[in-house]
Amino acid sequence: MTYAPRLPRLGTHAAWRDAARRLVHISPEEIAWGWEDAAPSMFDAPLPEPISDLKVPKAFANLSSTLMAERSGRGFALAHALLHRIQSERGLLSNRADPHVAEAEHIAKDIRRDIHKMHAFVRFREVGDQSARRRFAAWFEPSHRIEETTADFFVNRFGDMDWAIVTPEVTLTYAEGSLSMRAVASVRPDAEDPLEQLWTTYYSNIFNPARLKVDAMRAEMPKKYWRNLPEARAIPGLIANARARVTEMREAGPTVPPPQARLRTEPEEKMTSQTDLFGGQTVADLRQGASACTRCPLHGPATQLVFGEGPPDAPVMIVGEQPGDREDLAGRPFVGPAGQLFDEVAAAAGLDRDACYVTNAVKHFKFVQKGRRRIHQKPATSEVNACNWWLEQELGAVDPEIVVAMGATALHALTGKGAGILKRRGTVEETKDGRPVLITVHPSYLLRLPDAASRARETELFRADLARVPDLLAKRAS
Repeated sequence: MTYAPRLPRLGTHAAWRDAARRLVHISPEEIAWGWEDAAPSMFDAPLPEPISDLKVPKAFANLSSTLMAERSGRGFALAHALLHRIQSERGLLSNRADPHVAEAEHIAKDIRRDIHKMHAFVRFREVGDQSARRRFAAWFEPSHRIEETTADFFVNRFGDMDWAIVTPEVTLTYAEGSLSMRAVASVRPDAEDPLEQLWTTYYSNIFNPARLKVDAMRAEMPKKYWRNLPEARAIPGLIANARARVTEMREAGPTVPPPQARLRTEPEEKMTSQTDLFGGQTVADLRQGASACTRCPLHGPATQLVFGEGPPDAPVMIVGEQPGDREDLAGRPFVGPAGQLFDEVAAAAGLDRDACYVTNAVKHFKFVQKGRRRIHQKPATSEVNACNWWLEQELGAVDPEIVVAMGATALHALTGKGAGILKRRGTVEETKDGRPVLITVHPSYLLRLPDAASRARETELFRADLARVPDLLAKRAS
């Protein structure tokens, strides 16, 4: 007996959830999931009655929702296979070595990247006679079926105008405050827009050939998206002429900088194409941009990016080293043993964790696999430097009064020098952009101490360091 649930192009997750409640105890081998346009078979069995009291972990609900966008329908089968297994295998989703879990996470990661690219690369053009509300349209060709998932983003970002986003399969329309979606086949329009021509001219003129990194550009703006970007038509010529333009700039440039020029202190390696692509001013924008970061190799083996969290205008920013195993799985910073110890000591020091913005110098988990365990590895200087751009953007977005550097890696990222932390702990220095930074050890250092007496002594010093934060804030306010 074969069950063959067919899911609609829109409302996919709700339809899958209903079918999954009916098929949760059916072996995955007996189910042939597919889209509703697939041809039915006379041998398909009717679906059983749904199970009303089915409960699943929150992590599964989020993962299954993402998998619904997978184009081939493999996401439906994977989500059901995991649902079927978690009824009897507790903690299944935590086992990243499991083939089903690994495949699901790989697909979900690719879908999340596609969502980010749609957020970044949709280009609107003004259409029709303009009324009180301006009207715009855009064409985009996503790799996965993500139109429903991305709709709210565009409503929130462009709610002051009427617009339509057309893809080969779905049209999203937002008019007079109301969003509608239609599953209708469409083809790319041939229309040209004077504003697009103006933007292409502007892009060509601000393009800096001396900072060209072709691999980084193609990593963040893959060629398959170029057809959706008006400026992309200029990119091949700009790349081809980059070397000649650099020579011209060098020959035409002044030998002595003018007095009013500011001395640039940032290393050139920080300035990559991501500066232009992900220059969001809010923490939410930065988190979305960082979700597709490939600035260093750590993004590959890690489960997911772990960005900072906390009030977007927090007066205190806590900076650690990198996510650990627990943080990598949860997608949140400071939730593992070291984070729990920090919470405990911070509370004893009169520092409210919920009022602080907490983050790490490196946003992906670096580890070595030993059997079923993932053993933490200290990030290399190159990895810290690659991730430092995001930390600097977080500092600018949150604009804290005080920064707390926990550990040598955080200290290096914030000040450029991480050596001698035990001699520098408890002191206040400055970040590279002039903010006061209080130096202390990382809580994981306390957890690694071999005897109880050393651990108690160092924990008290750690508490005393954190207790300085409220006093430092009060002094800056006075």
